[in-house]
Amino acid sequence: MEVKGLQQEKERFVTLAGSMYEQEAAEIKTVLSRYIEEGMVCQRLDFSAVDYIDSAGLGMLVTLQKRAAQRGGGLVISGLTGLVKELFVLTRVNRVFEVQ
Repeated sequence: MEVKGLQQEKERFVTLAGSMYEQEAAEIKTVLSRYIEEGMVCQRLDFSAVDYIDSAGLGMLVTLQKRAAQRGGGLVISGLTGLVKELFVLTRVNRVFEVQ
């Protein structure tokens, strides 16, 4: 899993690539949590290059959404396609986030 970020004021643009299993979810949670702690409470996550996400990845995103919302921000998810989009819809996680 590859994570790339670009910062603008209190907003962070993050591009994810590859598959997100439990281990990758833990690594991404560490990175995105640090961004939130640094004041980047609005994070835009580009999933267009993500080909799979498991329940650990979905749970991690919900946890980060709650953490960011407590600080007045949130996660915006974009680029959902294929199986990843289906998993967001089937699990109704797409209702937790702003999805573009």
